[in-house]
Amino acid sequence: MSNPDIEQDLQEEELYEHHRFEAGKGQSPLRVDKFLMNLVENATRNKIQQAAAAGNIYVNDVPVKSNHKVRASDVVRVLLSHPPYEHLLEGENIPIDIVYEDDQLLVINKEPGMVVHPGHGNYSGTLVNALAYHFDNLPLNSSERPGLVHRIDKDTSGLLVVAKTEQAMAYLTKQFANKTSEREYVALVWGDVKEEEGTIEGHIGRHPKDRMQNTVYADGSEGKPAVTHYKVIERLGYVTLVSCKLETGRTHQIRVHMKYIGHTLFNDARYGGDRILKGTTFTKYKQFIDNCFKTLPRQALHAKTLGFEHPVTKEFMRFDTELPQDMVECIEKWRVYSQSKDLEVEE
Repeated sequence: MSNPDIEQDLQEEELYEHHRFEAGKGQSPLRVDKFLMNLVENATRNKIQQAAAAGNIYVNDVPVKSNHKVRASDVVRVLLSHPPYEHLLEGENIPIDIVYEDDQLLVINKEPGMVVHPGHGNYSGTLVNALAYHFDNLPLNSSERPGLVHRIDKDTSGLLVVAKTEQAMAYLTKQFANKTSEREYVALVWGDVKEEEGTIEGHIGRHPKDRMQNTVYADGSEGKPAVTHYKVIERLGYVTLVSCKLETGRTHQIRVHMKYIGHTLFNDARYGGDRILKGTTFTKYKQFIDNCFKTLPRQALHAKTLGFEHPVTKEFMRFDTELPQDMVECIEKWRVYSQSKDLEVEE
């Protein structure tokens, strides 16, 4: 039941939406503080409970206490009296590797570790902060983020196209939506991938238990359709180097799809690839893996090739980048190891 006192406060004070989540169809009843703990990065349960006590947490547009049970299809929102920090965007003089630039767009080779846009816990040092410093009046996308046509994860390296005009934003966004753009990634994955090439299909949506992960819903009951085409580049014993071409662009798509077929990305901490998933129990092997993780302290994923039709000239443009040094060194370690006599039969 709604609280008239809080409704009165709402009329007096403008509130800003900071978070909005819709519970999945399979959501079992769960306290709203626990529900949000699984979704909001860097949030403590104490802070969430304080927000609920202050009347800032809403379920289906009604303010609730922290012990309120969230159920299937509920819409949970966090409203605060100040705008989200990512809306208070400040330009920062951060160098960016521009591969190509003209009046309509630019193509950037993003280094690993750089967050693409501000969000909870990352309000500065992002690619968008850098773009705001280096370029004036970039067009906003549907999420009000300047220039961004698409994004890649913080610890994924590689190519991104950025729109400089409204025309370019609309034209490029349509290509990504219509699946006419080309995106090829190179990934190092655990295990010896059996087939030389193949296609992974399966709806991708939020994981029901770990809200920081996505997962495959093979029956299509939740999530959105996703298609990944893969091809083996090189077999390296307990790991395989693969090329992945995206037909769709879901969050964590390659990471989720490769795990789904039993080949989690090497050193992908969020999806369990930061531990030994294939190999021997020998101490020497464990030391080797530890050295590989230190060489490549992130998931082994690089957005290598990007292709799209230019919004003005209509020319199809294709860009390609070399693998970053951390991936090159890690792959070379595996190449040497897999050719050595130390490679034991998998247990």
